[in-house]
Amino acid sequence: MSEPKDLKIKVKEIAGSCPVYNEGTSFSIVEGHKLKSEQTLCTHSLASILPYYVTLSRGTPPSELGLGRGEEAYVQCLDPCEYTGGGTVVFEISREQA
Repeated sequence: MSEPKDLKIKVKEIAGSCPVYNEGTSFSIVEGHKLKSEQTLCTHSLASILPYYVTLSRGTPPSELGLGRGEEAYVQCLDPCEYTGGGTVVFEISREQA
């Protein structure tokens, strides 16, 4: 298995109104397991990222996971904004090149 690369997670788009994120907000997972951010994160959003971060950081193509067609993977948070009045956030996950 390859060494993990850092992941950049960027807010690609928001449906509804998210009280935590704005489009373009980003944070990282570094050294395979360390969450790094300059700002507040929503713990609910991490639930959509956690199942995939290890395999993506080790180089599995997003297409093999059904998460994208190119180099980036896409997941969304669990908030069904139409029913909660909140915001559903789509995250773009990319593997940092060393």
